[in-house]
Amino acid sequence: MKNKRIFLVILIVLLLGLAGCAAPKTEELPKFTLTELAEYDGKDGAKAYVAVDGKIYDVTDIEEWTAGEHYNGAMAGVDLSDLISKSPHGKGILNRAKLVGTLTE
Repeated sequence: MKNKRIFLVILIVLLLGLAGCAAPKTEELPKFTLTELAEYDGKDGAKAYVAVDGKIYDVTDIEEWTAGEHYNGAMAGVDLSDLISKSPHGKGILNRAKLVGTLTE
């Protein structure tokens, strides 16, 4: 019985920890205009952000992006919604990037 309680306490602590690591809600994220997004082009030490379907993702530390340029020629600091939908990997690749904001008009 004592082991069962210890197990339950550990399980609850782990679940609460995971709940705290959940992705932020988009309403809580910073909002970027296209002009502001352009500042995050990955050049001269800047972070590399891209927009897809109204969400802003940080691709700075993703291997396929170097200095704000994807190996296929795509550039950071812009909305890539149309381009990514035509790419071989599709939008699923965005699971590797951190959601950092939303795009405003």
